[in-house]
Amino acid sequence: MRKTTFFIALLMLAFVFTGNTQNGSSNITYAQYIEMYRDIAVRKMKEYGIPASITLAQGLLESASGNSNLARLANNHFGIKCHKEWSGDTYIQDDDAKDECFRKYKSAEESFNDHSYFLTSRPRYADLFKLDIKDYRGWAHGLKKAGYATNPRYADMLIKIIEENELYLYDSESTAPLARHVPAPKTVKKKDTPPVHVTGLMLKPDMLKYVEVAQGNRPIYINNNVRLTFARAGDDVEKIAGDLGIHNFQLLRYNDLKKHQSISEGQAIYVEPKKRKGSRSTHNVSQGETMYDIAQYYGIKLKLLYRWNGMSAPDEPVAGETIKLKK
Repeated sequence: MRKTTFFIALLMLAFVFTGNTQNGSSNITYAQYIEMYRDIAVRKMKEYGIPASITLAQGLLESASGNSNLARLANNHFGIKCHKEWSGDTYIQDDDAKDECFRKYKSAEESFNDHSYFLTSRPRYADLFKLDIKDYRGWAHGLKKAGYATNPRYADMLIKIIEENELYLYDSESTAPLARHVPAPKTVKKKDTPPVHVTGLMLKPDMLKYVEVAQGNRPIYINNNVRLTFARAGDDVEKIAGDLGIHNFQLLRYNDLKKHQSISEGQAIYVEPKKRKGSRSTHNVSQGETMYDIAQYYGIKLKLLYRWNGMSAPDEPVAGETIKLKK
């Protein structure tokens, strides 16, 4: 009798574990994962134009719905490896080769953020953003073609996950981004588009580390661990963004620029988000320098620079003042 009872208990325990298993997940089910991260995926879609269905499907597939070691121990939900530009924490595990380096994040949301940056900052994914936001099939095949994964069935796997879980519902008109591309005006009047203030506090290529030549034959440098290029004669936001395969609104946001603001030759243009702090603690202001100049020079977000120094736009510092570059 005891043996029979024990055997039944084992069967019940096995049933419980099996009941919590979906597509290889032993703890978090697909439904639970979608519930946990759908809002983040929709926010990233509105901000970057990546279908929420694709983000969720990739997260589900790459992280085994949040149950893989990489997801649990490194908060890495998209299998993004370190690459040469990564300066954050790392996690080592076997993949295509032994002891490969993967990015490690402080939270799952940070992984979702980096996934968006990863796709929007690399020219090889630029063609994806020409697709309709609801074309999840095109996105799935485009990701495979661009080399996101080595599995030959990667696109079919994403499509299967999206359709079986109806993830395409999150790509509806009510949640789609208001504008994925910000068109430049055909004609621009100078009086309406004042150039940004540029002083002697300017970055120059010979001051920085060269990284690579990006799409559009634009040299890429790095400052404060942020990638940037330099404007050429006749450049505007639309031309630079088009060359680099990113959206106009991203370039505007990365550089704290207003819509239609003109750009000067030799001006530093960041191609990914600036940092929350500088590589040094303070900056002593010289005559004519603005908060924008300082933010661009040190690769820091302008709004944070204002906050740390108890200032608000359009306040400007005076010569001799010390500006904090960190919180």
